[in-house]
Parts: sequence; structure tokens; C-alpha cells
Amino acid sequence: MESLFRSVTGANPNPSDYEEIEFWSNPERTGWLTKQGEYIKTWRRRWFILKQGKLLWFKDPSSVTRASVPRGVVSVSECLTVKGAEDVINKPFAFELSTSRDTTYFIADTEKEKEEWINSIGRSIVQHSRSVTDNEVVDYM
Repeated sequence: MESLFRSVTGANPNPSDYEEIEFWSNPERTGWLTKQGEYIKTWRRRWFILKQGKLLWFKDPSSVTRASVPRGVVSVSECLTVKGAEDVINKPFAFELSTSRDTTYFIADTEKEKEEWINSIGRSIVQHSRSVTDNEVVDYM
């Protein structure tokens, strides 16, 4: 059902969002998270990979190969915040990732894993931030 829904709505990620990233090799972080669906608001357990400023997800780790198409991709350079969200969605080990357009909720298996994901994504946001570009650098001399 989910693959039919994705094909009808065009919910597959754009290949340009991930095609230059070797997500199958040496990721910065991997693990299981439960994610709320973007269109159908059910919770599904997915395998997540953080690499080169992209958070990608797949059905399970065995589906991650060179030829894989992620089920979704978030560019962390577009993210404004990553923070705990237990109080927002009333679920333990929850956190949220927010862009200017939307907020996505995730649930880790433990408090430790939640904190590790928040820290890893937070570091990636800082590393890939577009807040200052070469054109915006002011020479005060």
C-alpha cells in the first residue's frame, strides 16, 4: 500500500537530493528511528543514515545498497532546530527536526539514542549551515 501511495503522490525523494552521496559507505550515524509519515500520519520504524549533511531513511538496513532509493531525504542545511519533543507529542524519547516549512517528529529507542541523534544532527546542521556564504562576508578593513 505504501509503495502505491508513494508512486501516486510522487513522494519519492528527488535523486539530486542524494545522488552524490555514498550513503551505503561509512555513514556518520545510522540506526533505527520511528518516524511519523508525511501524508498518512502513522508511525513507522525506519533505518536512518546521516551522511554529508543529509538524513536519509530506508525500510531496513538490508535495503541499503549502492542501487537503493531512499524512502526520504532531509537536507540538514535547511534545518533550523533539532530538539527533544516528548512534551509536544507525548511519547518518550521523541525529538523534532524543523525547517522553515515543516517539523518532522522522530522517536528513538532510548534516551541515550535520542541524545546521540540530536547531537549528531545538530553538529551536521552547524557544519552544513548556509547562514554565511562567501558573498556575505564583509571586509571591515
